[in-house]
Amino acid sequence: MHLKRRLVNEFGSKWMLFSVLIVLAFPLFIGLALYLKASPIFELDSISKLLFSSNWHPTKGVFGFWPFIYSSLYVTVLAFVFSAPICLFAAIYITQFASARLINFMYPIIDILDGIPSVIYGMWGIIVIVPFTSEILAPIFNVKSSGYSVLSGGLVLSVMCIPYMMNMLIETFKRVPIGLSEAALSLGATHWESIKHVILRKSRPGIISAFGLSIAKAYGETLAVMMVVGNSIKISSNPFDSAYPLPALIANNYGEMLSIEMYDSALMFGALILFVVVLLINLIFRFLIYKNQNNE
Repeated sequence: MHLKRRLVNEFGSKWMLFSVLIVLAFPLFIGLALYLKASPIFELDSISKLLFSSNWHPTKGVFGFWPFIYSSLYVTVLAFVFSAPICLFAAIYITQFASARLINFMYPIIDILDGIPSVIYGMWGIIVIVPFTSEILAPIFNVKSSGYSVLSGGLVLSVMCIPYMMNMLIETFKRVPIGLSEAALSLGATHWESIKHVILRKSRPGIISAFGLSIAKAYGETLAVMMVVGNSIKISSNPFDSAYPLPALIANNYGEMLSIEMYDSALMFGALILFVVVLLINLIFRFLIYKNQNNE
């Protein structure tokens, strides 16, 4: 019996270790597969020229990815700017001020928003956000816009980020021991001062993690953004102009334009760029979390 229990324990521990190694190997396998499929395009130009050139003429064998990278970054930054303050203050209110009835009402709403397919967000963007941008926002700033723009993509993407970011922020604030805020109140701090100096400070690593993971998720979002952003290859700082994010390039063209020489490798290189950018975003925010934890 003792030998049987020992064998079962050893088998269980080895199986769990094997499962962990499989999970750790997935990013490596994905990155390696993308690199091997994209490698033929490296014979055309250097990586720096592929990344930072604005010339995109697939029929001539010219692939400059900078307009797509720039568009992805622009839409992602706008989405973060719109969604982060809303999520942060809403999470503070839900965990620190709201009644139990409101809390019980909000959780299903957040879950519903999280479960809506991205194509529904895209259709909502076409019906509501695009006309809102072209008919209301653009005239305010005295510009003309079709509504299919970076701003529309950022607005739709910000709504998509809200449930994901909100869930993480709420869980982060709930993990702060209530005794810490009670101690601050007993020393004469107001409710807001206890939130500002205790809750937010103690939750800083979790807040950074929520923001970082949301940015990484937003950068790779495809369908909804593709439907409202215009898909026009250009570099413009005007948010009312159209753009062409990198995920939209891959989704729009893979399987249809592969008869063009090197187009398959170019799209795989685009997927590799997405993979590396998301990896870098996660590494940067993990470093920020580590620094904040060590400074406490």
